[in-house]
Amino acid sequence: MSKRIPLFVILLVVLSLTLVACGGQQVVEVTRVVTETQTEQVEVTRVVTETQTETITEEVEVTRVVEVEAAAAEPIIIGATGPLSAPGSVGGGIAMQFTAELAVDEINAAGGVMGRPIELIFVDTQGLPERGTAVAERLIEENGAVGIIGEYHSAVGLTMKEVCHERHIPCIFSETWNDDITASGYDEVFRLAVTSTLVASQQINWLEALGFEYVVIIAENTDYGVPASQAQVDFMTERGIDSDVFFVELGTEDFLPVLTRIQEGERTPDAIMVLVTGETSYNVEQQMAEIGLAPTEETVCVANQVAINAEYWDNVPDGNYCAYLRVGLTPNNYNDITKSVDDAYRTQFDRPAPSFALATYDSVYVMANAIEAAGSTDPDAIIAAIEATDVTLAQGHYYFPYGMNNPVPDDQPAWMWHQWPDAAVVIQQYFEVGQDPDNAAVVFPPAFQTHGTALIPYGETP
Repeated sequence: MSKRIPLFVILLVVLSLTLVACGGQQVVEVTRVVTETQTEQVEVTRVVTETQTETITEEVEVTRVVEVEAAAAEPIIIGATGPLSAPGSVGGGIAMQFTAELAVDEINAAGGVMGRPIELIFVDTQGLPERGTAVAERLIEENGAVGIIGEYHSAVGLTMKEVCHERHIPCIFSETWNDDITASGYDEVFRLAVTSTLVASQQINWLEALGFEYVVIIAENTDYGVPASQAQVDFMTERGIDSDVFFVELGTEDFLPVLTRIQEGERTPDAIMVLVTGETSYNVEQQMAEIGLAPTEETVCVANQVAINAEYWDNVPDGNYCAYLRVGLTPNNYNDITKSVDDAYRTQFDRPAPSFALATYDSVYVMANAIEAAGSTDPDAIIAAIEATDVTLAQGHYYFPYGMNNPVPDDQPAWMWHQWPDAAVVIQQYFEVGQDPDNAAVVFPPAFQTHGTALIPYGETP
């Protein structure tokens, strides 16, 4: 059997293969239907006489429909960044890479986006701002990324956001706290992480909700303690809360002189906030408890956030009923998606998934969902779709209250632009000696409360 395939068919096939070789970003999986003319041997029945027929075999030209397989669906490239080597926080980068890849695997197993697989290109920033600029440019210009997610360090995020803005490519940050990340008001920039101001002000939000009028701060006399205490004083002044600050030196073992001055002061504080880091904070908190300064029925102990660490109870055995700040969900607030991601993370690393790892997982889904909703990889369409996000993922329900169609009002901070407002910054309180922090009560904010109260009174059990 011989075939004569018309030239236009050959050209169509060659064009299809050429598109694959060129790596055109918009090639999608299709099957083209074309026709070809060929010569075949067929059986033909003809009439010989009015009463007789015969069957003969002869060559004739026939035209039939044939299918030409098009190129396989080309992947959609999503860039991701994080510190995978020093001097960056390597553990943070590795955690983010794991959950980002987990999300991509799930999305592709479910059919991908617009019928195309997602390809994740995760690049090491080393925690260096100049690397952030370089890798963002490469992901966009060389790798063809239609969006970028991730990053751990704020200093890197600050440079990356400029690249995304200049190249008009959407980016979703999952662990950069600096207010200016979103305060820039760039159309392309979104954040699922908390902000520095939100973290710093959450304790004051809680104290205000409790109706407290006078708070004492014990702060270390360092580059951390001095500005941190001033920021807290400013927040309290705005809320009408009186305050006093007492500075101590790191490494000091005896804090009784300072604690006695507080105890003998004219006013009994409603709360004492410890802005002292590391083991020194444990010394302050234990000695406060030993002399009956805090925690008591009159005065709440607000411990440094390292109270979440296991060694807290070894160093502060009398620290029951102290409260502390925690960034991220507690297991009591996990939904089914959180549990699934956490299970995979624990299997890989033998520890709970940190908040930034959950946020990175969610960032992939928010970006992928936006591309699907947009129906294209056009940046304007993706950005509009991200703004319209309305989905529940590992960290909770995502939405962006302020954006192009709803600018940030004057009574809201500028960093609320494209900012997810419900990132978990919670106040936990112990109510049993030796308690695991995952079992401690979440008392604030109300959306995350686990025991139905904003404060567990000293000596009581919820």
